Amino acid sequence: MFAVVKTGGKQYKVSEGDVIQVEKLAGEVGAAITLDQVLMVGE
Repeated sequence: MFAVVKTGGKQYKVSEGDVIQVEKLAGEVGAAITLDQVLMVGE
């Protein structure tokens, strides 16, 4: 299963457990965050 999420003006295809590097996001390096803009979910 995967999801396409949007953050920092870009879209990312992610799966559970993925680690992604994003721009323009306040927070500590390595911290877990919640992405609330889910554009699509698929298998």
